[in-house]
Amino acid sequence: MDLLAHLAAFTATADEVSFSRAADRLGIAQPLLSRRVKTLEAHFGGQLFDRSRRQVTVTEFGTSLLPYARDVLERADRLDQAARSARAARVRVVGVPAHCAPVALAGVLNAGTEHGTTLAVRELPPQRRKSGLGDGSLAYALLRVAPERAALRVPLGLAAARQLARRTLHLEDLRPPRGVAGLPILTLEEDEVPYAQDRLARAAARAGLPETLVRPAGPAAAALADTLTGRARLLCAEPFARQHGASWTPLADASLHRGYEVGASGAHGETGEIPVWLTRALAEVTG
Repeated sequence: MDLLAHLAAFTATADEVSFSRAADRLGIAQPLLSRRVKTLEAHFGGQLFDRSRRQVTVTEFGTSLLPYARDVLERADRLDQAARSARAARVRVVGVPAHCAPVALAGVLNAGTEHGTTLAVRELPPQRRKSGLGDGSLAYALLRVAPERAALRVPLGLAAARQLARRTLHLEDLRPPRGVAGLPILTLEEDEVPYAQDRLARAAARAGLPETLVRPAGPAAAALADTLTGRARLLCAEPFARQHGASWTPLADASLHRGYEVGASGAHGETGEIPVWLTRALAEVTG
């Protein structure tokens, strides 16, 4: 038995002194309301209404229960209001890549405020963002996907100490002369996802680059220091390179670029549909 629905039928009938008017007030059919009252009477073991007269009246038994029924319904209503307030006030955490521009992250927080949603951002590596959606610790996240099927695509290129003469860069342009080691190409944690690593390794092999030339960067600060001193080149997006004073040349091979989609946590029922305003704000974050 849905106790709240049955108590609502009881109190509405007592207020309206009519089964038909009570049914109209609750927006249900009169036979359904009558069944609910009868079920409640059977549950409590006594008649709530005297139906023998022309006008329905509350019995002495019903009168004794009516204040308690109203109290239960009022408490349930307050509980619903508290739940709605809690949902509105809850902070929804958004997983984003590391090293995002602070102004872009501020744009995400401001967009949330403008749309009545309190957001927090957390910089995480790709796999942690994916698992955070699965365990419900994140409400939304930017997920890495192949660029050809991505909603958001970010060109990647090589950061270097000095600007290269080319407008776009092919990996074969970086093939060192015979007997020369060549500058290493460092990759950030954001690009150390299996499909991206495989693609880069195959592209480097086709370009004739030594297998050891492409390797993980480790800490970003150290990789940037090596890049700015001319000891390495760093695979990254343009905003990251410019932010740290490095030159940047885009890769011609678009299959090596970053792809993102915005994901929502299944643990957050109301976040099943991703707001358009959030996708636009996160597009700025990706660069």
